[in-house]
Amino acid sequence: VPDGLPEALWCRPKVLLHSYPELLPYSLLCLHHGRGCCPSNPTLPYPKKFGESSVEFECTEETDLILIHSNKLNYTKLDNVHLARLTSVNSEVKAPSIKNSWLQNVTQYLVLQLDVKLIKDHKYHLETKFQGELANDLGGFYRSEYMEDGIKKYVFIDLEISRGQKSVTCSKHKTINYALNKTGPILKFFEKYYNSSYPLPKSDQIALPDFNAGAMENWGLITYRETALLYDEAFSSNSNKQRIATIIAHELAHMWFGNLVTLRWWNDLWLNEGFASYVEYLGAHEAEPDWNLKDLIVLSDVHRVFAVDALASSHPLSSREEDIQKPAQISELFDAISYSKGASVLRMLSDFLTEDVFREGLMVLTSLRHTIRYLPEKYLMLVLVTQLPDTVENIMNTWVLQMGFPVVTINTTSGVVSQEHFLLDPDSEVTAVSPFKYEWIVPIKWMKTRDIQEPQWLRGKSATINEMKASGGDWVLANLNVVGYYRVNYDLGNWNRLVEVLSNNHTLIPVINRAQLVDDAFNLARAKMISTVLALDTTKYLIKETDYMPWESALSNLDFFYLMFDRNEVYGPMQNYLRKQVTPLFEYYKRMTFNWTIVPPGHLDQYNQVNAISLACRTGLEELYCPSCNIIHPNLRSTVYCNAIAAGGAQEWEFAWSQFEQATIAIEADKLRSALACTKQPWLLNRFLEYTLHPDKIRKQDATSTIVYIANNVVGQSLAWDFVRARWSFIFAEYGGGSFSFSNLINGVTKRFSTEFELQQLKQFKAENNVIGFGSGTLAVEQSIERTVSNIKWITENKENVLNWFNNA
Repeated sequence: VPDGLPEALWCRPKVLLHSYPELLPYSLLCLHHGRGCCPSNPTLPYPKKFGESSVEFECTEETDLILIHSNKLNYTKLDNVHLARLTSVNSEVKAPSIKNSWLQNVTQYLVLQLDVKLIKDHKYHLETKFQGELANDLGGFYRSEYMEDGIKKYVFIDLEISRGQKSVTCSKHKTINYALNKTGPILKFFEKYYNSSYPLPKSDQIALPDFNAGAMENWGLITYRETALLYDEAFSSNSNKQRIATIIAHELAHMWFGNLVTLRWWNDLWLNEGFASYVEYLGAHEAEPDWNLKDLIVLSDVHRVFAVDALASSHPLSSREEDIQKPAQISELFDAISYSKGASVLRMLSDFLTEDVFREGLMVLTSLRHTIRYLPEKYLMLVLVTQLPDTVENIMNTWVLQMGFPVVTINTTSGVVSQEHFLLDPDSEVTAVSPFKYEWIVPIKWMKTRDIQEPQWLRGKSATINEMKASGGDWVLANLNVVGYYRVNYDLGNWNRLVEVLSNNHTLIPVINRAQLVDDAFNLARAKMISTVLALDTTKYLIKETDYMPWESALSNLDFFYLMFDRNEVYGPMQNYLRKQVTPLFEYYKRMTFNWTIVPPGHLDQYNQVNAISLACRTGLEELYCPSCNIIHPNLRSTVYCNAIAAGGAQEWEFAWSQFEQATIAIEADKLRSALACTKQPWLLNRFLEYTLHPDKIRKQDATSTIVYIANNVVGQSLAWDFVRARWSFIFAEYGGGSFSFSNLINGVTKRFSTEFELQQLKQFKAENNVIGFGSGTLAVEQSIERTVSNIKWITENKENVLNWFNNA
């Protein structure tokens, strides 16, 4: 539903839009759409945009009603009569007259009611002229500004769905070289992957100074935030470089799956975004084969989305068409479920089909694009069924049409394997009815002791698999390489044997599964399925671990402990334990880098070096201090900047702010903006919060993330929450309606909540602002309440045991 330009045509034959309509079949097929939009002088007090649209379409079903998506536009009455002009392409057929025309603001339509029906299979021509405000709200056709050589310059941008797509020119700079060099190999990879040539003569990629999304897959003109496209080795870390490679691959993947083959409606957005989120790792791996990127999907997507999908307020991947009607509902779908769960489930599908069979199905789809026009989710499953003598549709429906995921429990004494809906808070009430009663058809890859076994399937609530019995020193490990979208629990005996293997010879367990064991254990403990002490036991072996993925998994889960305990007496003993655990890793990288004089050679080693130094800083490791080390590699700048500002006062903060204002490289500006939130001075944090309301200080695209950065600081958390509550109406009006990042704001300022007082504040916030609304953050409010209830229970039940464990570890 574009905010700014008429974008699409549908007919709804029997319904006038005086209320919320249900989605009816498409009756008009757009054949050609020409449009233009021109800005007025942007320096005027109230600049405007002027435009016109010309559409040629074919009627595929007789109708007397035309709908045009439109938002915040004033239409010119053509011939002084109606808001559009309709003519027939065939001069021998007279076009119907427009009987009435009006704007339906709630659903964002221009509605044209005709005096007679359009004739099936005939072609028509529709013209409109319009004007609207040329705002700087990051939506639709909007204006942005930047400074170049001391001169203020303006760009005019046009954005996607309910917020639109963009356009601007990017000056030549060495920062574009990385993207230029990697785009070619990625494009060639996807041509081979889809067995289909790139469908356009060229691919333009443009970096924008103000952009709400990370990137947008416009047909032939992909638009990016500057930080998602521009790489400068003097300022960019290897994580910046990886983000650029994966985002380029994500957007290029959409050129085929999303643009060439298009979904019928937004309710199946997960297929579009989930697929691109999966194959972005494949495309980026082609560009950077030494980075081991294919494994990182486990940390970046699978583990990430588990945290959201384990809530009773989660939602299925696919919804009914009629449930997704309003722009805010569409924006809500751009969440971790659509992207990361979609990627995880498709990765699982690709694994049990085999990648070759999965690709064959995609090739069939792209070859049928002229026949099927629009792609329902079911069609992909039907195509894939033809490649495998099994009911893929039945298997996948259990993962697509119900929310959540299972925990598979393996009893190695009896061989009984069972499943249940995994909920982070087992006492939470699931009100959503599942057509499958929260059971899944589960593929299980597993190993016993040192040997990989034949894969198994769990098709019901439970089954006995005798091969999974283990005795003596044998142990069972399931979900190898975490290709399945589920958690795994074991009987206590098997858990203890796995912890023992980690302590004695952790390399017997694949590195991805070492990360999985830690992540599963901590989350199973939060769900009261194992003890928190057992989960903490999985971290003891880290004193010997040097691989990135297990450390990252552990630190990610221990972040929850920091959120829950950095305001009480558990904090000190926890710091002492983690300082002891990280010291060998710190020394390992100190030796590898010859006392920090070089960068580790491996991609993941560079990541883990950052983990080692960050945790050393966080826990106060004395050896970290190095006054003579003045050259800071880009990989370490975020950590060093943050700790320097945290240890300093107003003078250090002001210096960093001046560097931020003068920064010409967006990635460097982002590192400084994040570090400015690390200060321990409340008055500086409050001033920084106020800056987010002024686009001349903090760009609108960065306002919500800046508030979250401040909330991440234990000193700033309550300040950020008070700020959001006090300024909600303004923040919502400026950023809330369709912002993809708005749910991140609500989750970010509430994630530390763990007291009854904070829970009541959150409920009051919801009640007081129901009239204003929460836009795309509506679901995030419910999830925050649910998470806070869970946190309160968890602290009550675990604080004493956790304190004792850290004191004795």
